[in-house]
Amino acid sequence: METPAIILRYYPIPKFWDDEFKNLDYENEEFNDPENLHRWLTLGFENRFTGDMCDMRKPQPWFNQQFIDIYTEKGWKDIGTSYYCMWPGTILPNHQDLYKKYVELFNLQGKETSIRRAVVYLEDWKSGHYAEFKEKPFTGWRAGDVVEWYYDTPHLAANMGTEPRYTLQITGHL
Repeated sequence: METPAIILRYYPIPKFWDDEFKNLDYENEEFNDPENLHRWLTLGFENRFTGDMCDMRKPQPWFNQQFIDIYTEKGWKDIGTSYYCMWPGTILPNHQDLYKKYVELFNLQGKETSIRRAVVYLEDWKSGHYAEFKEKPFTGWRAGDVVEWYYDTPHLAANMGTEPRYTLQITGHL
């Protein structure tokens, strides 16, 4: 199957959530791509490579279903959500998501190009918070700003600030 052109969409969702996301049961899981981990260590990165996540295996905030409903209306199927807290000093160097568990769960082997990811910024941008998509920097976001991409878009994130950086990752397929 041919890979579609990588596209990005930026759009806002009006804020309807509160700060419950700050009190979720976050857990740090090792980045699931050993090849990239090795490459980053070889390049000299010696930091914590992923933020802490609270995905659908754990209780989600009261407003989570509203996010799922928004993406269901966009035609997304098998929607998964994961709240993400990136503590100061955490980096996630340039990579492309593999969606290993998602592909396995929803039997999407050979259909990976149908996968979509959206990142919702849950709070306004703070100094030191950084993201990059297709080598283009993204800062200055407002709560509710969304970046959406096809499954294989290169991206990175970092928190060089003094406060946690909170996002919501939404995964689905068309």
